Amino acid sequence: MLQEIREEVVGVVQAVLPIILIIVILEVGVLRAAPSDLLLFLLGSGMVVLGIALFLSGVKAGLLPIGDAIGSELPARGSLALVIAGTFFFGLLTTIAEPNIRILAGMLDTASGGGIPSGPLILVIAVSVGFIVTIGVLRIIFGFPLAYLFAAGYGIVLLLAPFTPPDLLAVAVDAGGVTTGLLVIPVILALGTGVSSVLAGRSALTDGFGLVGLAALGPVIGVMLVGVIYL
Repeated sequence: MLQEIREEVVGVVQAVLPIILIIVILEVGVLRAAPSDLLLFLLGSGMVVLGIALFLSGVKAGLLPIGDAIGSELPARGSLALVIAGTFFFGLLTTIAEPNIRILAGMLDTASGGGIPSGPLILVIAVSVGFIVTIGVLRIIFGFPLAYLFAAGYGIVLLLAPFTPPDLLAVAVDAGGVTTGLLVIPVILALGTGVSSVLAGRSALTDGFGLVGLAALGPVIGVMLVGVIYL
């Protein structure tokens, strides 16, 4: 376990070190930041590295096996209602726990002065992900082409775009981007590969990453629908 954590720390450092160096150069060379501010930034950066490494280690140790087990077990039960309910709530709760969603919702709440409250926004995004991931799992089970699902989804986006308030349209696009974060991607990917592993003739690569693509599309449609219906 400690070896895995060390590997995650190295990987996270390699990912964030260029950003840290650029900010340090800007703070020293352009902003002339005080040494105390620079020290606080470096301390915070170290905490971020350690936190992300521990988070990723926890996801790999606990959540990925659970996602794979749920994905492989649901179709084996032979109950379509159980597949739909289990997949929906799995996608819903995973999205609610996604850190990126909470950061986006909090910043939008602050920037809009409460005009876009964080709680309802998180719920809309989570329901959208749960719904579209359920459709994606049903696609894996019944075997209809993934391209048709994406064509229909982006067709809906194009139809809703002219009727969506401009501010909320930007929020919808951002919601789709941040949904596929540190938690949602590995868990939904494991769910897709788990489902495809028990079905003959399925590609774990296509099915797993197809669910991730759908998870990014769902919030865009969900937030746009809210904008069209209620605003």
